[in-house]
Amino acid sequence: MAILVINAGSSSVKFTLFGPDAQTALAGGIVERIGFDGTRLSYRNQQGHRSETSVVVANADAAVGEIVSVLTHPAHGVLKDIRQVQAVGHRVVHGGEKLTHPVVVDADVKAYLNECARFAPLHNPHHLKGIEASERHIPDAVQVAVFDTAFHATIPPHAFLYGLPYRFYREDHIRRYGFHGTSHKYVAEEAARFLGLPLAGLRLITCHLGNGCSMAAVKDGHSIDTSMGFTPLEGLIMGTRCGDIDPAAVLYLMEHRQLGIGAMNDLLNKQSGMLGLAETGSNDLRDILAARDAGNPQAAVALEAFCYRIKKYIGSYAAAMGGLDVLVFTAGIGENSPDVRWMACDGLGAAAGFGIILDPATNAAAGDRPREIQDAGSRVKVLVVPTNEELEIAREVLQIINGRKCP
Repeated sequence: MAILVINAGSSSVKFTLFGPDAQTALAGGIVERIGFDGTRLSYRNQQGHRSETSVVVANADAAVGEIVSVLTHPAHGVLKDIRQVQAVGHRVVHGGEKLTHPVVVDADVKAYLNECARFAPLHNPHHLKGIEASERHIPDAVQVAVFDTAFHATIPPHAFLYGLPYRFYREDHIRRYGFHGTSHKYVAEEAARFLGLPLAGLRLITCHLGNGCSMAAVKDGHSIDTSMGFTPLEGLIMGTRCGDIDPAAVLYLMEHRQLGIGAMNDLLNKQSGMLGLAETGSNDLRDILAARDAGNPQAAVALEAFCYRIKKYIGSYAAAMGGLDVLVFTAGIGENSPDVRWMACDGLGAAAGFGIILDPATNAAAGDRPREIQDAGSRVKVLVVPTNEELEIAREVLQIINGRKCP
């Protein structure tokens, strides 16, 4: 038996097939450029086979059909029959306030996910299409939805409410939801496992730093606050998203630049962040670091702003938890940029009351496994933990099919 994990987006479907233990990846890949010319299916399996094939795929249904075909291919497939897939785990961005744990998908769940589409219009509709495609192509499997928002369902009202009239929360559900929850949960658990400590009693800050960035305060294994809010736009400066901003600045720009809602949304989500600040024509941190090193002052200040925002959230969350035991960096930037880690932690040592001190050598060293990067004199453990959201989804699916409620 096997567990298939699917992440259906607007123009791609990623997939990973796990063995029955939900630990071993047997195969995986991605169908890219769905609905466009040049659609590709990239595939790899445990035996070392790798391939990239041109396919004609107009929608998620056709993409899942291609995935089924490659997984059962007589030469390089890893399944004899798709009925060997016992369950399909679907990454879903938004579960609203009701779906706070992984659930078996039924008609009621799909109806509620459709309701939640108004909160995540760029994501939930595509996740639903992926679910429906899996139901058609893998009909004997249990379909399980795992939500990015679920881990943050433990955030208390004083942390998730905005300073708006309460009726907007009661009637319109305007609140902090948080995202990247699957990643934050995974790296918090992996950090505790690596250190040989129980999550109960630990105060962690997890920093998911990629093109999208978020941080979470994790106390006793539960998220008590997170930087993303009602949407993934709030919080840290990101690749193309602005992060925290005075709402009045948005109103000002709309009035004085005569920007409509669509144009403003595009500006905040796709033209801002490091792309807009650095003015290098790229939102890739590696390009911005190279520009800084070449003497570009705009790139330098953009990088300083990016790391300063991370530092502010570290201090804020340490205060909210009454201290800090473990600081975790993960995702593309968090795992691979010693510069960002150093700048984010610089000045947070004993004199500042935090006790966060990095070791220059271990921070600079590369690696693909969990590792400590703090100095011997650091009171706080500082870890780099590679994230694996697909693995976490597979684990949660396994709990569902074994009849256990996910924590």
